[in-house]
Amino acid sequence: MIAVWILLGLILFFIAVVGLFVVGAYNGLVQLRNRFKNAFAQIDVQLKRRYDLIPNLVETAKAYLKHERETLEAVIAARNTAVAAGKQAAGDPGNPDAIRSLAGAETALTGAMSRFFALSEAYPELKANQNMAQLTEELTSTENKIAFARQAYNDAVMTYNTKCEVFPSVIIANTFNFQKAEMFEVKDEAVREAPKVQF
Repeated sequence: MIAVWILLGLILFFIAVVGLFVVGAYNGLVQLRNRFKNAFAQIDVQLKRRYDLIPNLVETAKAYLKHERETLEAVIAARNTAVAAGKQAAGDPGNPDAIRSLAGAETALTGAMSRFFALSEAYPELKANQNMAQLTEELTSTENKIAFARQAYNDAVMTYNTKCEVFPSVIIANTFNFQKAEMFEVKDEAVREAPKVQF
């Protein structure tokens, strides 16, 4: 009879240990998932600031770049595409397709902005405009903040993905359908740096 109670006690102890492990691993994965989602929210704040600055920059340049309408329209179109992709990614930062779409839209926007700044170099009056100088300084500052926020996001994603892949938490991740998160990476080497702005 005592052996049965000891066996029952050991079984209950084992079940309790396994239960605590499952709860701990699950809660750890939830915390890491929330951390990378919060890190994306920081990127989203900076991207919105960038998206708000670009129309002001283009509007200021319109008076000087009357004959460069195609470039200005390309910047606005790329900005609008990036805004739409940003909204989709902000709605579900755990969706790898949304993050890849945002990264592609950001690559296109950065390329359009680089062409815009290269073109504006040919207009000394535009370079001398105080409003343009202030907007480009704010944009450069925002670009730097985006880079830092993207690094924090990628670090959080790497920690989360690692936790989802290592044993024994991989069992919990697969059981409860924790999906691998997508890094926010710029694939084009020419776009990896913030646009060079010199006014």
